[in-house]
Amino acid sequence: MQKGFYDKLAKPFETNEHKKRRLILANSVISKAFYIAYPLLIVILALQRDGRLLRVVLVPLLSFLAVSVFRRAVNAPRPYEVWDTPSLIPKDTKGNSFPSRHVFSVFIIAMATAYVCVPAAIVMIAAGIFLAAARVIARIHFVKDVIAGALIAIVLGWIGFWII
Repeated sequence: MQKGFYDKLAKPFETNEHKKRRLILANSVISKAFYIAYPLLIVILALQRDGRLLRVVLVPLLSFLAVSVFRRAVNAPRPYEVWDTPSLIPKDTKGNSFPSRHVFSVFIIAMATAYVCVPAAIVMIAAGIFLAAARVIARIHFVKDVIAGALIAIVLGWIGFWII
């Protein structure tokens, strides 16, 4: 996809400060909600002495480490670097765009939640889709970055929670 595609997505948010603030807020709220939900899931499983606890901790941890190493090795540039266009969500990170680790994290947490409670995971997946869209609209990630982040999480989650 070309710069024009991303500019078209971003334009309504660039020209309307209220929409831009809502985009920034959505990105922040969704991210923080997951970083609260995941430890809460761990605490609940620990308090219940649930045998799924170890897997709910290890699968996301090992997957996150693997994605982080892969991402650092690839070191793909971000849209705002490639086109020298500002991102709508303040960010000055260079490289490490592929895959999106925010989107990966949200989806691997959703997979961990699905292992315990499918209805809650469905809500999380919907929120993850909104987060992915926000990060593309904001020019922080390319579409391929967020799709790869989500798919890698889904595949690693499926393998870690239901295959192994």
